[in-house]
Amino acid sequence: MTINQEQATWFQETFAAVADNVESVLLGKRAIVELVLSALVSEGHVLLEDVPGTGKTSLARVIAQSIHGTSSRIQFTPDLLPGDVTGITVYDQKSSLFEFHHGPVFANVVLADEINRASPKTQSALLEVMEEGKVTVDGHTREVASPFLVIATQNPVEQAGTYRLPEAQLDRFMLKTTLGYPDHATTIKIIESTGQTRAEIKPAIDLETLTKMSATARDVFVNPMVMDYIARMVEATRDAEQVRLGSSVRGALALTRAAKARAAAEGRTYVVPDDVKALSGPVLAHRLILHPEAEFDGVTAEAVLAQIILEVPPPSAPAE
Repeated sequence: MTINQEQATWFQETFAAVADNVESVLLGKRAIVELVLSALVSEGHVLLEDVPGTGKTSLARVIAQSIHGTSSRIQFTPDLLPGDVTGITVYDQKSSLFEFHHGPVFANVVLADEINRASPKTQSALLEVMEEGKVTVDGHTREVASPFLVIATQNPVEQAGTYRLPEAQLDRFMLKTTLGYPDHATTIKIIESTGQTRAEIKPAIDLETLTKMSATARDVFVNPMVMDYIARMVEATRDAEQVRLGSSVRGALALTRAAKARAAAEGRTYVVPDDVKALSGPVLAHRLILHPEAEFDGVTAEAVLAQIILEVPPPSAPAE
């Protein structure tokens, strides 16, 4: 069932209220805040590739506070074990029973800091929970919190002691983006706030409202011609000369869900080709594996996608 204009307007106003709340702490990053919130309402996850000190931890904390949810932070290190992420079963001598001690993934917003510093075995502990919202330990499956968002970070500069994320792990992230440094004016505002007590952010919505927003976003209308456009865009990533491995079908699904959330955030009941174009980079770029020769020549996945956007014609008829 397609949403009506009243529902779209409600979504737009509620989405803006949450974004305003987050931006009150994360100054000057409105576009990135809206991108991450789009992943949240689309039930996706976010990978941030950033240098230290750009506000990644603050982003996760403030989003959790804004939706009146719980948050946790996992500092990934080479000696981190899978049980440190998911939780472990411990034998209680008094009761003669095994008790499960919940890991930090049992929260609404989980910050996986410097995820590429952990071993592949520990990284894989997130595969099941990111895809299915469940954790299986010692043969028992447990549901994590809902809604559930993983914000993972990796440092693009310091590569010593890091492990490259495998393709299966990258594919679990709906989108990849970067916060980057603030501009000059924003930097001054941040400096001026030095010394002020960090106040708790009041929730803009509750978890029930966020669940309703996710249901609303799912019902945004996508014209078959726009679906065809998304499919052609994804197929073009597989045929590009510089690409060794293109986007999976999961990428097409992620692009569709993200486009629906963007449309609703702009107060529309339907997706337009511009939604697809705007999100193709954040959603698809990290899923592309380039040929070594192309990487050596300085070609980037973002550049490949920019060329694909130019070459793949959008629907010529109205998308409504």
